[in-house]
This record gives sequence, C-alpha cells and structure tokens, in this order.
Amino acid sequence: MNADLSQPTVLIVDDEPTNIEVLAKLLQSDHRVLFTTDPAKVMSLAEQKGPDLILLDVIMPGMDGYELCRLLKQHPVTRDIPVVFVTAMGEEQFEAIGFEVGGVDYVTKPVRPFLLRARVRTHIDLKRKNDLLKRLASLDGLTGIPNRRTLDDFLRQEWHRGLRHKTRLSAMIIDVDFFKKFNDYQGHQAGDHCLRQIAESLSRSLERKTDLVARYGGEEFVCVLPETPLQGAIHTAEKIQLGVAALAIPHPHSEVAEIVTLSMGVVEVIPRRELKPESLLTAADRLLYVAKHCGRNRIEAAPFEQELP
Repeated sequence: MNADLSQPTVLIVDDEPTNIEVLAKLLQSDHRVLFTTDPAKVMSLAEQKGPDLILLDVIMPGMDGYELCRLLKQHPVTRDIPVVFVTAMGEEQFEAIGFEVGGVDYVTKPVRPFLLRARVRTHIDLKRKNDLLKRLASLDGLTGIPNRRTLDDFLRQEWHRGLRHKTRLSAMIIDVDFFKKFNDYQGHQAGDHCLRQIAESLSRSLERKTDLVARYGGEEFVCVLPETPLQGAIHTAEKIQLGVAALAIPHPHSEVAEIVTLSMGVVEVIPRRELKPESLLTAADRLLYVAKHCGRNRIEAAPFEQELP
C-alpha cells in the first residue's frame, strides 16, 4: 500500500504514447501516475514502485497483456496488485480471457472518462481495505510487530527479489537471554511487558523501511535485511544490542548480566535457486546456538557459505 493515502499510484502500460497521455490526463488530478510503453519493464517497475493498480493494454509488441498479467499474478511481490485491462478488443471472448488470467476489470477503448475513473477508484478502495485487513491479521497480538506468517511471506518475497537482482540478503535470529528465569521469578505479566519493550526497541533500531522485524515465537525475534551485506547486518545487530541494553530492564536471575540481554545469530546470503528461503533462518539459528553455547549476550555472524561450527 502506498504511504501517501491521498495519492494512490496507477501504473499505465500501453505501447502507444497517445493512449498513455489520454489515460494520464484523466487520472493525474487524483493519482500519482507512472507509465511505460515497454512490457518488459513492467515487472521491475511494479516490484519497485508498488502501484495500487495497473492499467494494462492487451496488444503490445514482445509480450501481450494477458501473458504479462499471468506473470504479475505468479510473482509474490506483484500478485495482489489489481490489473484492469484497457483495450479496443471488446468482444466477449477477449474479456473472458482477461478475467481468466487474473484481471479484475475490462474497459474498452475509447474509454468513457467517468466510467474509467469510477472503476479505478472502486478497485483501489477495495485493494486498500484488503490491505488493511491483511495488515491487522499480520501482527503479533502481544507485541504489535509482524508475526510469523508475515515473516514467512516477507522472506519469500525478498528471496525472490534477491534471485532476480543477485543482491545480498541478511537475517538474524534474536533470543532473550534466560527469559524463562525472568518469567519464573518476575511473573508472566512482567515477561509480556519485557517482550513488548524489546519489540519496540528492535523496531526503532532498524534503519530502513525496507527492513523487517518479526516475533518468531516465545522470546525469539527475527530481522530480515534486504540488500544488506554481512558487515551491515552486524552493525544493525550491535545497534539492537545497545538499544535493549539502554532499556536497562532488571534481570537479577540472569547468568550473564544484571539486566536483560540478547544473543544473536547473523547470516548473509546471495539467494540461489537450489536453496530455499528457510535455509537462511536455519543458518542463523545455528549461529544463535553458537552464541548461546559460547556464553550468551553476544553476536555470532558468518556468510551462509562458510562452514559453521
């Protein structure tokens, strides 16, 4: 969903610049309008810009709109973007194909301005309501940060992005040291408050909106850092440790400090097709085990390819 709720983004795809100009003039007063005449650029544009809706011509050189819509619906990053076909092909069989490949609407040329604006507005409103419902379902009930399901979806999305662009992807698993003793001696209410404080601190420590922190389960959290090399991930991990230490949450029964501390496993990979996204977390979990085995309150980091202890 776009950050600026007053200006939804529409991506227009048509090989004829005059058609783009007509559509853009109809929508530009209420929408941020992006456009391209090259269907080969649509996937990259949609992935990077995250439009609220795509207006798509059918007959284009190189790749027709039907095939492009199929590709958009198969990709985890773009599959939820509504696609409205705008074409001169008004016969019923062509409309049927448009809906079969994943389009939400079919508008024939020459377009009627009021009808086009109304349909665009309706589909964007529906998308935003669905986005809101998904967001509410994506949060952990205790801490208010993303939950495990959201983490899994985000990791798959960024893994696919890394495959496409050959970029580095880093992740870390974070464990609250001796949290069971914290709960046992201070009570579950204090434990819940502790986890909420840590979640807030983790969120503040992330430097980019493209990064994600999620509750992994119990007293474990995960951060996924797209386009981040290992040294950058280590820097973020150190910042996270300092942020939680600054909370100075008393933990008299910890075996490593008088306040709540963290153990962390940090790993980096360039995604490859023979690997699965979950393998990144498996590697980070192995490093977390090393951090805990070596005394806790520490960070263990390594490239994915490196042999782990």
